[in-house]
Amino acid sequence: MEKIPLVDELIVVDSRSTDATAVRAAAAGATVVRQDDVLPDLPPLSGKGEALWKGLAASKGDVVVFADSDLRNFGAHFISGLLGPLLTRPGVQFVKGAYERPFIGPDGVAQRGAGGRVTELVARPLLNLYWPELAGFIQPLGGEYAARREVLEQVPFVTEYGVEFGLLVDLLERVGLDAMAQVDLGCREHSHQTTAALGRMAGQIILTAWSRLERQGRIVASEPPATGLLQFDADGQATLSDVGVAERPPLASVTRAAADGGRRLTDLVEPTVTGAPAIRDLDRTGAPAEETLT
Repeated sequence: MEKIPLVDELIVVDSRSTDATAVRAAAAGATVVRQDDVLPDLPPLSGKGEALWKGLAASKGDVVVFADSDLRNFGAHFISGLLGPLLTRPGVQFVKGAYERPFIGPDGVAQRGAGGRVTELVARPLLNLYWPELAGFIQPLGGEYAARREVLEQVPFVTEYGVEFGLLVDLLERVGLDAMAQVDLGCREHSHQTTAALGRMAGQIILTAWSRLERQGRIVASEPPATGLLQFDADGQATLSDVGVAERPPLASVTRAAADGGRRLTDLVEPTVTGAPAIRDLDRTGAPAEETLT
C-alpha cells in the first residue's frame, strides 16, 4: 500500500476473536473494526457472511476486495489480480479468484487438487444442476473475490458459510454472466477444517441453494426444510447442530432505513425460509477475522 497506491484502505473485521488477531493486525497497519461496532443498532449476529457484510458497511471504496484471513501463502497478486478486470473493463462487475487448492495432510505433504472437498461434493453439483451458467467458476466457494460497491450493496449476504454460494447466484440474477469474471491466482493454501465442520458447512450451503431455488419460484414446498444436523463421532457419540441459514438484507436497504427517521433498523426483522427470525440472518458459529480492501 505504501509503495504502490492501488489499495486505499485495509480493513480487518474482528469477528469476536479471542486471540491476538486484532492486536497483530493493527500493529501491521490495518484498520481493525470490531464486528459489533458496525451498525450497532442491528441485533448482533456472527459468522463469516456477517463479517463480510459488516466489512462492506465499514469500508468506503468504490471497489471492494474480500480475502480470507487463513491463507498460508498470501501474496500481493491476490489483490492486484482480482482488481485487474474491474479496473480495465468497465462492464465487469464481479471477479472471482481461481486457483489450485492442495490438501495439506498431517505429514505436511501437499496433495495437489485434493482441497475444496465441500466444493466438489456439494457446491459444484448444485451449480451444475440448477445454475449451469455458473459451472465454469473453478472455485465457487473461494473466499477471494472483488466487486464494485454499488453491486455488492444491492444483494443480500448469507451470514453462514453459504455466503459465497449465495453471492454467485444472486449476482448472476442481478448483473448477468457477462459481467462476472474469474482470474487465475495460482495456488491457494489455507487451514483445513474437520470433516464434521465440513458437514455443517455443506448443510448451510444446501439450505442456501434451497432458499434461492424457492425465491426464484423453481421449487414449491409444503413446509421449510429441517435445519438440524445429527452427526456422530468415532465412538458413536451424537452431536446435534443447527445449520439453519438466513441473511442480512442488501446493505443499500439498511442505509436507506437508517436515513429514514420514521423507520427503525429493527423493523427489518423478518422470518427466513427456514423459519429463523433475525434481520434475515442466523449465525451462531464465530468466524475468523476477514479482510476487506478498498
